[in-house]
Amino acid sequence: MLKNYFKIAWRNLVKSKVFSFINIAGLTTGITVCMMIFLFVIHEFSFDNFHTQGKNIYRLMRTFDPNNPPVPYVSGPYAAALGNDFHKEIKQIVRVMPDNDLFTYNNRPFNEKKVLIVDSNFFSFFTFPLLRGNPATVLADPNSVVLTETTAKKYFGNEDPIGKILDMNTNRKLRVTGIAKDVPGNSHLDFDVVLSLSIYKDQPWMYEWLNNNNFTYVMLDPQANAAAIQKRFPAFMNKYLKATMEKTGVAFSLTLRPLRDIYFDAGADFDLVRHGDKKVVYVFLSIAALILIIACINFMNLSTIRAAERSKEVGLRKVMGALRNTLTWQFLGESVLMTVISCILAICLLFILMPVYDDLLGYTLGIPYNQWYLYAFLGGVVLVVGLLAGSYPALILSRFSPIEALKGKLKHGKGGSLFRHALVVVQFSISVFLITGTLIINKQMHFVKNRQLGYNQDQALVIRIDNGDFYTHMKTFKQELETNSNIASVSMMSGEPGGFFDHHSFQVEDHGDNIWQGHTEFADVDFVKTLGLKIIAGRDLSRNYPTDSLLAVLINAKAAQDLGWTPQQALGKWIKNTVRDSLPRRVVGVVGNFNFSSLKDTIGPLIISPGMDRRVAIVRLRSGDIQNDVAIVKKAYAAVAPAYPFEYSFLDQKFGELYKKDIRQENILSIFSGLAIIIACLGLFGLASFTAAKRTKEIGVRKVLGSSVRNIVLLLSKELLSPVMLATLIAIPVAYMVMSNWLQGFAYRTPMYWWIFVLAAVITVAIALVTVSIKALKAALANPTQSLRSE
Repeated sequence: MLKNYFKIAWRNLVKSKVFSFINIAGLTTGITVCMMIFLFVIHEFSFDNFHTQGKNIYRLMRTFDPNNPPVPYVSGPYAAALGNDFHKEIKQIVRVMPDNDLFTYNNRPFNEKKVLIVDSNFFSFFTFPLLRGNPATVLADPNSVVLTETTAKKYFGNEDPIGKILDMNTNRKLRVTGIAKDVPGNSHLDFDVVLSLSIYKDQPWMYEWLNNNNFTYVMLDPQANAAAIQKRFPAFMNKYLKATMEKTGVAFSLTLRPLRDIYFDAGADFDLVRHGDKKVVYVFLSIAALILIIACINFMNLSTIRAAERSKEVGLRKVMGALRNTLTWQFLGESVLMTVISCILAICLLFILMPVYDDLLGYTLGIPYNQWYLYAFLGGVVLVVGLLAGSYPALILSRFSPIEALKGKLKHGKGGSLFRHALVVVQFSISVFLITGTLIINKQMHFVKNRQLGYNQDQALVIRIDNGDFYTHMKTFKQELETNSNIASVSMMSGEPGGFFDHHSFQVEDHGDNIWQGHTEFADVDFVKTLGLKIIAGRDLSRNYPTDSLLAVLINAKAAQDLGWTPQQALGKWIKNTVRDSLPRRVVGVVGNFNFSSLKDTIGPLIISPGMDRRVAIVRLRSGDIQNDVAIVKKAYAAVAPAYPFEYSFLDQKFGELYKKDIRQENILSIFSGLAIIIACLGLFGLASFTAAKRTKEIGVRKVLGSSVRNIVLLLSKELLSPVMLATLIAIPVAYMVMSNWLQGFAYRTPMYWWIFVLAAVITVAIALVTVSIKALKAALANPTQSLRSE
């Protein structure tokens, strides 16, 4: 019986070629988009799941300012202290220190950016499969190293890598003891090289409580309770850090973050591991639902308007004894068959489009053909779309009276027309909403890219001070470049604008024993000059004042404001970093505010100290011949760090990196918005075809009586464009509210100009007008004698 249903369904699909094509095209596009988003959502929500099967793993988080989110970096001594004080609750502890280092084999150097320096139990703690080596012993030797499969091939080709010797940072030899599978894309930790933390066991900084440079993960006993452990952390901190907290005036506290929550931890973007945004996931899910709704509405609309064409078929089948239930199942069978065909085509289309989609996302998703959930999703689509979208047309068609149907006297009625127009309103409301959202996101990204940031970011090279040779000889590097007329200035600092700025505690004049929090930049005396900052009060740091290195400091205008001073009042006030300074420093100058962090954040207070902490060099070029100037800088770098490859970026690229996710979101939303309106227009084209066919005789009579082609096109278009106009009026207020909320995520945002909404409306109406006019014009140009003869 089921076979017969599908045979009849197939015959009817072939018979109604135009309507079947439009329906299948719309469903295929909608299902393809839904599959893309489904794969993205599965990827996002599966992060670190493979590590936590049967394990209670948490990352230790440290808080020192209740107004800011906790940070994941802690110092080396925490691990041993936790193991000692919580030995019943904690089964295992592992420390992970992200790093980048130079590795050389056969005189071929590689500056590896994804290096993890870890405790020896790393591979037994986490579930990173080893292709070669024993997880329990692979890092037992302090001079051992584990490479991923791809990294091993990069160094050794087809040679057996086990036992090979790599030079690390030109001063240490490591033996390859294991090969790990390439890190899966759904792990927050990512690495190419793993080595033992015990290589630093003799370094004093490993035992300093304030030297926070590693992550600490704990695996709890199945019977242990994380909340109960966290209640004991205050006593733990007092036991080990009471004297430090009293000295600095900072109350440190600890929390435990479940491993599965790390990926969506919005406050830890600077920790050099992979992070995602749940809001983006929910936005994509919403888009998938909206596009699928548009495709389903197409199906329902086009199926119901074909009711008159199939009325005689229904009447004849009822006269021959067919029951209403039988007809209902027949029409549902057509719907399900059409959905199955669309799913098959969607899989083929997905296979073609996945490389483009991966490029838009910035990482590889892949199609999990061997995973049950893909087929469960497709089965769900068939059931939901096939049965839900097909139920209304099936009920409408199966309830026709056989006598009226055979006489051909069926009318669609005002109610049916209103329902079809209501569906068109829903379709185009969604389309207008997506187009408006896309325009506003595009406007905000343009605003971000072109905003004046308060510093000069043109022709400035950013070079990481990420190796011992460069760090040791950075003064020589700076002096060499300063003698070259092509170089405007050079500055060494702790962080470039758009990068990471330390958050420190300060004692401040006129503020008693209260501890004040602010961002800190440690930089040399050329910092202001190199970035082109403006001194609005006082003077700059200067070599002409030898005591500046120990006793002077700059602050920004925001810091002066937060401390209750005008820029002039701030001059001469003392301020002391509770961790770094042995003596108070005097404010010698106030710089104008500049955006040193993301534009999603307001400008915060900043203390610019000449204290030593050099992680970045910025070289400002002068001549305008970029290629030649970069060669000059490269030569100077090679003179002080010959073993290391010269790597740099431009300062004006930094903010582009900060908004990379937002830009990708903008691009994907633009594409999906375009697809949504294409699907909606397919339905409108079908509706226009039906309207033109239904009014064939009327058009013929009007033309005989003298109506022009223009008047006929306007007549047909007016009826179909009215719901589009109504959809625009409904969607614009909704888009305004939703996008206002989205813009709240930016401290500096573009105004939502009225013309953005007008443009979205014009785009939608113009596309709909073109779609309708094609069919209306064809009907208007038809020979009236043919139109009248057809009746």
